[in-house]
Amino acid sequence: MRGPGGWWRRKSTPEKVETYTRWSFYFFAVMEFFSVGLTSAAPLGARLGGAVMLVVAVHATLCFVTVSRAVDWTRGRRPQPIGLMWTLGAVTAAVAFAAIGIAEIGPDGESVDTAAGGVFGVILIFGPGIIALGVRDRRRAFGIAGGFAAGTWVVAFALGASALTALLTALIVLIGGVFVAFTAVFSVWLLNAVYELDEARETRTRLAVAEERLRFGRDLHDVMGRNLAVIALKSELAVQLAQRGRSEAVAQMVEVQRLAHESQREVREVVRGYREADLGSELAGAQGVLTAAGIDCTVSGRTPVGLPAGVQSALGWVVREAATNVLRHGDARWCAVRLGGLEGRVVLSVENDGVAEAAGGPSGSSGSGLAGLRERLAEIDGTLEAGPAGKGLFRLTAEIPLPSESVPSVPVAAVPAVSEVMP
Repeated sequence: MRGPGGWWRRKSTPEKVETYTRWSFYFFAVMEFFSVGLTSAAPLGARLGGAVMLVVAVHATLCFVTVSRAVDWTRGRRPQPIGLMWTLGAVTAAVAFAAIGIAEIGPDGESVDTAAGGVFGVILIFGPGIIALGVRDRRRAFGIAGGFAAGTWVVAFALGASALTALLTALIVLIGGVFVAFTAVFSVWLLNAVYELDEARETRTRLAVAEERLRFGRDLHDVMGRNLAVIALKSELAVQLAQRGRSEAVAQMVEVQRLAHESQREVREVVRGYREADLGSELAGAQGVLTAAGIDCTVSGRTPVGLPAGVQSALGWVVREAATNVLRHGDARWCAVRLGGLEGRVVLSVENDGVAEAAGGPSGSSGSGLAGLRERLAEIDGTLEAGPAGKGLFRLTAEIPLPSESVPSVPVAAVPAVSEVMP
C-alpha cells in the first residue's frame, strides 16, 4: 500500500514496537537539545551560550547514537556498545561539571544560574537513562542513576553548597535518572516480550503444520505398510514358484497386481481426505485462531443448505488461506467473514483492516496461495477477487454458482454443524 503511512503499515507488530521504542528515546535527545541547548544562548551570551549549545548538541548526538546501538544490541544485531556508553557517561559528567562552573564563576545574574542549572539537571537525568538501555542487569541500570546522583552530592557539597541543598539536588537527579532508567528497562523488556510472542506464534504455526504432516504420514503408513508387506511376500513367492516352473506363480502375480491397484486407490482416498476442507470446521477454526491472535473475528451471513461437497471444500480452502494470510502478512485488528447466497451463487467474503499484502500482494493477484485458490475454484466455475476495499481495508471474495435446485438458506450460526446436514 503506497502513501504517507505505507511504510508504517508494512511493518509487523514487533517492528512497530521497536520503531516506537527507538523514537521515544530519540525524542529525549532532541528534547534535551531544544530545552536546554537552544534556550541557554540568550541568557549566557553569544560566545558562552554558543559554546554551551554546541556541547549540549554533542551530548544529544551521543545519546542519539547510543540509543540506536543499544536497541540493536538488545535485538542481537550488534555487540554491546560498552565504549560508547563509557564515552556518554564521561561527557555527561564533564557537561554537568561545566554547568556548575558556569553557575559559580560565570556571568552574574539569575537567568545565568537558571540556564546553567537547567543544563546540569537535564544532562544528569537523560545521560544515565540512555546508558541504561545498554545494560542488561536492572540493578546496574538503576545503579548508574544512583552513581550520578551520589557524584552530584559530592561535587555540590565540595563547591560550598550546604549538605541539605546538595542532598536535595542529588535527590532531584536521582529521581529523574531512575525514572528515565526505569523507562529504558521497561521499554527493553516490552520490546523483547513482543518479539518473543511473535516468535511463539510462528512456532505454533510451524508446529501445527508439522502435526498435520505427521498425521498424514501416519495415515499413509497405515494404508501402505500392510499392503507393501503383502506385495513383497507374494512377489517373493511368485519368483520361487516361477523358478520351479509352477503355474501358481501367475495367480500370485495377479494377486500382487490386485493389491497394487488397491493400494493406489487407498492412497488416493487418503490424499483426497487430506486435501478436502470442511466449511464448518474451517470457519470455526479460523475464528478461534484469529481471536487467539488478538484479532476480533466475526462470522455472519446466511448459507444455503445442501451445498455439494466440492463447493464446501473449495470454500473451506478459501477460509483457511484467507485466515492464514491475515495472520502471516497483515497487521489486522479485526476480520469479518460473511457467507451467503446471491442470485444462484454462494458468496464468501473475508475483509480485514490489515495492509494490502495480507492477501498476497498489492493487487491481490500475486502469491501462490491465491493462484491455487483460483485454480481450485475454476474447476467448479467459481471466481476469486482480492484487493483493497477502501482506506486500510482489504477484501477477498469468492463466488461459486449453485445448482438450480438449491434449497433456501439458513443462518450462518449453524455453520459449525453444517457438515452434519450436507452430503
